[in-house]
Amino acid sequence: MDQRSGFRVAAKLEKRSLLIAINCVAALSIFFFGYDQGMMGGVNNAKDYIDLMGFGYVNDAGDPVVTDSLLQGGIVSVYYLGTLMGCLVGGWIGDRIGRIKTIAFGAAWAIFGAVLQCSAQNHSWMICARLINGWGTGALNAIVPVWATETAEHTSRGQFIAIEFTLNIFGVVVIIPLIVLFGICWFFPESPRWLAKVGRDEEARYILQRLRGSEGEDAIKAENEYQDIRNVVIHERKTAQSNTYWHMAFGNSGKLHTARRVQLVIWLQIVQEWVGIAGVTVYAPTIFRIAGFSSEKSQWISGLNNIFYMFSTLICVFTLDRIGRRWTLYWGSVGQGIAMFLAGGMSAAGIAATASGNTAAASAYGAAAASFVFMFTFVFGATWLTVPWLYPAEIFPLEVRAKGNAWGVVGWSIGNGWLTLLCPVMFNAISEKTLYIFGACNILSIPMVYCLYPESNQRTLEEMDLLFAADTPWVWDAERNFERLKLENPDLVAAASRGNSVVDAESGLKRGGSVGNDEKSESL
Repeated sequence: MDQRSGFRVAAKLEKRSLLIAINCVAALSIFFFGYDQGMMGGVNNAKDYIDLMGFGYVNDAGDPVVTDSLLQGGIVSVYYLGTLMGCLVGGWIGDRIGRIKTIAFGAAWAIFGAVLQCSAQNHSWMICARLINGWGTGALNAIVPVWATETAEHTSRGQFIAIEFTLNIFGVVVIIPLIVLFGICWFFPESPRWLAKVGRDEEARYILQRLRGSEGEDAIKAENEYQDIRNVVIHERKTAQSNTYWHMAFGNSGKLHTARRVQLVIWLQIVQEWVGIAGVTVYAPTIFRIAGFSSEKSQWISGLNNIFYMFSTLICVFTLDRIGRRWTLYWGSVGQGIAMFLAGGMSAAGIAATASGNTAAASAYGAAAASFVFMFTFVFGATWLTVPWLYPAEIFPLEVRAKGNAWGVVGWSIGNGWLTLLCPVMFNAISEKTLYIFGACNILSIPMVYCLYPESNQRTLEEMDLLFAADTPWVWDAERNFERLKLENPDLVAAASRGNSVVDAESGLKRGGSVGNDEKSESL
């Protein structure tokens, strides 16, 4: 379908207003993803649900008693098996049929799964419904961040993704029907980078003009960006025959080092869950009960925690593009680690005070533990929530960007599924000491990011191949090599300065001092 059709949003809006509209639609998908996760935190402690699923009972005091923690965790975690499969399908079809059609596919599948979940009558039914719903969510998670980053300018990619994840946490509390997403996505523009990739050049040029501006200096910048994209398409097409998931993860991609990027995004998403958010989001009421609160009060405090969590994501909107991805993760790890250790310590003190009959002290320690859980989610919302979703959508070559982002969702699915399956067992076996494990994971994440994750902030999507061209995985080698390549081949990074494109916008000829595509490949 021609992207220049008059009924499309791009025909009515342009520049920032069009970008905002695109990100509102992207946020609708992220919103549902947040709701689907957070929903289980409350449902897991509801009497009717516990009785229906058969993994425990609610005692006379109104507290849930879990008799089969493996079943409880399995119902939650099977969703992430679905997202793992769904993201691989979403990434594959996203690179083949486009971003918009894949969003529609994911929304339709998730609607089907949601209907099955709402009507579940036993744990077997619920497990199947969670698996199906995960398929749809996985497809959406694989493609929506890619669509958002490919339409945004490199100077504000982080800000737009951060805004979307504010809606992600808002979705923990309320829901907007996915049918809205399915119905309106058809009116929005396809990614200009995908259009260029499949040879729909005039449509790609048109969408870029609507996104960046169609008059004066804006039109020149849009044309230069289009030419940069076309040159990258030509360069990357040489490896198109080996762009399967298997080859991306285990094959030899030469100086592109795609397999290294796959490992980076998988582990970043796994670590995102192990810093503690999976346990806090899904099992927050359990944590508050450990701290000494009643079941009813635990649910209330858990909901309040989610509200603070939502507002904390606004911090990332203003900081992510200023301080970068790496420093955002650093300060997040420090704050989260401190909060987890202190929450665990206060919970232990509260449990001891309760056992000794000192209710006043138990209440005080419980309040302190709750405050540190609040602190954890606040810091996480401002830091680690957004970066592991933004980074995979930024760093992969255009030819496999949707598949690359899907690998990130694979990591998220593994981390979430693994942890939500283990959380009930861990809390039952070692109680508040589970929080110490999360604290330790935060500390370990700091050297991991420092050594292995190059900064992607304020760099164009077309520059990422240069950033990962070094033959070693270390950040300092990547940065040194990137600076060398910029000096040797200024045309390869012309997208960083929109007025200096690889191709002259008027004549269509290579500018002086540039090298041909074959020479570029050798210089990398």
